[in-house]
Amino acid sequence: MVPKLVWIGLLCTTLSGCAELDQSLGRLGLPPLGQPALDEPSITAGLKEALRIGASHAVTLTGNYDGYLRNPSIKILLPEQLQAFDKGLRLAGFGPQIDDFVISMNRAAERAAPQARQIFLGAISQMTFAEARQILHGGATAATDYFKARTEDQLTAAFTPHVEQAMNETGVTRQYKELTGRLKALPLAKSDLLDIDQYVVRKSLDGLFLMLANEEREIRANPSARSTALLKQVFSARPR
Repeated sequence: MVPKLVWIGLLCTTLSGCAELDQSLGRLGLPPLGQPALDEPSITAGLKEALRIGASHAVTLTGNYDGYLRNPSIKILLPEQLQAFDKGLRLAGFGPQIDDFVISMNRAAERAAPQARQIFLGAISQMTFAEARQILHGGATAATDYFKARTEDQLTAAFTPHVEQAMNETGVTRQYKELTGRLKALPLAKSDLLDIDQYVVRKSLDGLFLMLANEEREIRANPSARSTALLKQVFSARPR
């Protein structure tokens, strides 16, 4: 098989079709022509580098001021039990309170997000070669799925005190109780309280993992997002 590949490679110097050949090699699990096969340390190092970059970007995007509030895809909205009564509460004059409540929830999430950085780095440092290879050749969000499985409990524990502190400082819990109290005056409304702190923690993590998945897809699909030589080598060598 090797002599045949060498012969075909020589033809590429005179014929078009090298890109198609590289794709065929990729489907066979072989690197493109002219690119050496990667050893285990290189694969592991490249994948970990990609994860560090993607995780860092995701934490930065969510942990900055307006990181949640001005991002429609992860903005934390009213709890579901209040959404149905949003219009009625606003007509009753409680629009400013609703807006302040939503802003405060997102500010709490933005303050908690930086706690994820060290937890993500810890998960990366513990990754084995077998896990790295599985992620590299996995689906579009295989790394995000790995992070979620390894870190979700730690993140919940780390986020909770920061969210609780931020919620107390901004009066979110008090505002939530006031809003649910107003529901009693509305027909067919239920005013059962949920744990608003855990609601914000859950939505904070959902947003963080969504941004992490977006970063992962970008690195996998877009060569320009591979900012180092090692990333370019590792991800160009993976089978198509």
